[in-house]
Amino acid sequence: DSISAKLYTNSTAAGSTLSQLLAQQGFDVAHVAVELNGKIICRSDFSKVQLADSDTIEVVQFVGGG
Repeated sequence: DSISAKLYTNSTAAGSTLSQLLAQQGFDVAHVAVELNGKIICRSDFSKVQLADSDTIEVVQFVGGG
């Protein structure tokens, strides 16, 4: 098992919801944790959070191995 993280700091996601960004990047929302501007976002809020140009988004994905 391992953890991988991706950091998004540009404006390409501005105007999208957090759910839209995650889907666009191919993440399975059941297996990620997201930090937005230093604050952890609850999975139930992913579709409610609107992204802006200045946002810093860190996505941590849990990856199972065999």
